[in-house]
Amino acid sequence: MSTTLDATELAFAGAARQADLIAAGTVSSRELTELYLERIARLDGQLNAYRVVLAEQALTEADAADARRGEGAGPLNGVPIAIKDDADVAGQATMFGTGANPSIKQTDSTMVARLREAGAVVLGKTNVPELMVCCFTETLSQGATRNPWNPNHTPGGSSGGTGAAVAAGLCGVGHGSDGAGSIRIPAAWCGLFGIKPQRGRVPLSPYDDGWNGLSTYGPIARTVADAARFLDVAAGTGSRYTEAAAGPAGRLRIALATNLPTGILARPSADALRAVEETAEHLRALGHTVTETRLDFGPLAGPSVIARYLGGVRDDFDRLEQPEYAERRTRNFARLGRPIPGVLVEKAVRAGMGVARRVGATFEHADVILTPGPAKPPFEIGALQGRGALWTLNAMLDRVPYYATYNATGQPAASVPAGFDASGLPLAVQLVGRTDDEATLLSLAAELEQARPWAHRRPSVS
Repeated sequence: MSTTLDATELAFAGAARQADLIAAGTVSSRELTELYLERIARLDGQLNAYRVVLAEQALTEADAADARRGEGAGPLNGVPIAIKDDADVAGQATMFGTGANPSIKQTDSTMVARLREAGAVVLGKTNVPELMVCCFTETLSQGATRNPWNPNHTPGGSSGGTGAAVAAGLCGVGHGSDGAGSIRIPAAWCGLFGIKPQRGRVPLSPYDDGWNGLSTYGPIARTVADAARFLDVAAGTGSRYTEAAAGPAGRLRIALATNLPTGILARPSADALRAVEETAEHLRALGHTVTETRLDFGPLAGPSVIARYLGGVRDDFDRLEQPEYAERRTRNFARLGRPIPGVLVEKAVRAGMGVARRVGATFEHADVILTPGPAKPPFEIGALQGRGALWTLNAMLDRVPYYATYNATGQPAASVPAGFDASGLPLAVQLVGRTDDEATLLSLAAELEQARPWAHRRPSVS
């Protein structure tokens, strides 16, 4: 290899640095792609992060990236990436975690097309739970995806395959989607940075209006700089977020909130509270003001999410090409959504706007909201095997209650690593920004990353 980095260091260098190394001619895209393909062949049998690996196609794309290296090459030129299996990649099926959607797609989704135009090399598509319903990635069709920090646990979901791939050094950066925490949960449980951008920031085409406006696409990454570069490309914002991640956040007012919407009875563990309290102290040490507060969600935050989520799962189920192949639990989730009429979903969307106004009032005296991340550690593999839809839903709400509200409001939110628990599993916190203000979240997260680095830590399966 022509770089002075050894192979493992290069695999974990992250997308931003890899792009710079390729641009400088220090390493070639082919070398990097071959490295990842070797690592996938050696390690992914333990993790099951990828549903399909596009080895031959990726090497062809890498050679093309090397040929155009230099002035005018895109910001991700030659960087191998992973695509979650809910976005279209030309020549592949978009399976949504099920065996019920076998048709081959003829074109890339808008986001994938943008990533390719920026020079990214698509390594493959990553595993998801069926119809992205769950915060753990286990399916009858593809098996269980495992957490690189401890393979007895889930990496989360629904972007679980992407989280596992990025954490284990099986790609430079990965694509996720987030309809109720599905970027932030795997990022948190895999020790990574992930950001759910503002609703509508990244096109979902051809799957517009995912889960009645709850869903958005975004990155799961080793570093904030990696995520910012991915987001700039996917959103078509030039270098706006890359510049934000490299610049100072300024002195910010941080509202620390641990309360939950009415009706959610989950309680954060001692580790989860310790993570958020230690993060608050780091933020104070960086010169920011941190004030404890209670968020005003109003009475409709929970119902707004549930109606849109269950209605969205029902609609996704009804679009399956071969629904008879869907799992029983997925059928039951769709059945829970059957009685929800369109008019109630519309009311839930309007209620989400009201929740956004209530939460938005916090930003009259704060610039960012800080909350716990997951309330408890990731599920053990198989913990919910055979459980029904209602049982599963309640178990998930107990484990990850802090995320879905911000899908209802649509504002940006990010998961930031915050150390480890006694068993060695990652901890995380959540940063929530004003509407349209991903830039402040990226700047603040980059400050935290510099103060307490995390990207150098590597899981047991890596």
